[in-house]
Amino acid sequence: MSSLSEFQQQVLNATRIDLTHQVHAEIPRFPAFEPMRERTVNTIAEHRFWAKEYTFATPYGTHIDAPGHFADGKRLVDAIGVDELILPLYVLHLEDEVAKNPDYEVTVDAITAFESEYGAIPSGSFVAFSSGWHERWEDPVAFRNLDDDGVQHTPGWSLEALKYLVEERNVAAIGHETLDTDAGVTAAREGFLYGELYILEQNIYQVEVMTNLDQVPATGAVIVVGPANIKGAPSITSRVYALHE
Repeated sequence: MSSLSEFQQQVLNATRIDLTHQVHAEIPRFPAFEPMRERTVNTIAEHRFWAKEYTFATPYGTHIDAPGHFADGKRLVDAIGVDELILPLYVLHLEDEVAKNPDYEVTVDAITAFESEYGAIPSGSFVAFSSGWHERWEDPVAFRNLDDDGVQHTPGWSLEALKYLVEERNVAAIGHETLDTDAGVTAAREGFLYGELYILEQNIYQVEVMTNLDQVPATGAVIVVGPANIKGAPSITSRVYALHE
C-alpha cells in the first residue's frame, strides 16, 4: 500500500475551521428576502429515498457574491474558477474595536497597522474582517441592531479601506461577518451600499455572513470557498472553511 505524500499529510494534518453558519428559516437575513422554505418531495417510506426541496434567495446565510450581483455585465458565480476559490487568508482582528463601537469601519490605518506587524498583504489574497459580530447570530434582532429610526448599527468596511486593498494590494476577495459590506450608518446616510458596489465592480468577489474568524490566525491560513456551481447565479449560499498549521 502506498503511503501518503508530503502534500497529502500537510493538508490532512491542518487545523480546519468552519467559517459557515448553518442555514434555516430563522437565521438573520437581508430584509428584502423571505425566510427559507422547505418541503419534502420524496420519503423513504413511500419512495425508498428521502429528498427535499428548498427555496431561498441566493444571498442567504454564509454566501459568495459574484461581481454581477451588483455590477451589471460582470461575471457570475459560475465564472469564478477554482483557482480563485482557494486563497491565502489574512484576517484583520478588529473585535475589540467593534466591541467598543458597533458602527466601526475598517480604515486604511487599521490595515497599515496590520501590515506593520505582519508585512504587506500579498497580491491575490483573501482579506477578512473579524468583527466578533458572528456571536450575535442566534439573535436576529441583535444581529441587525436597528435603532428607533430603523438604521442598522453594524460594522463594515470603509470605502477608502476597500480601495487600498484593491488598488494598492490587488486582493482577490474580501469577507466579513455582517449582512453587508458597508457599515449600517454609512449605508443609511448614503442611501446605498457603495462599498459593496465598489468591490464587485472590480470584478472580484466577496463572502458575507462568515463565522468563527476569531479562531483563525492573522496570517498563515488558507481559505476554501465552496459555492454551488449554478449557472447564472449572482450569489449563492456556500460552505467556507479555513486551514492552518
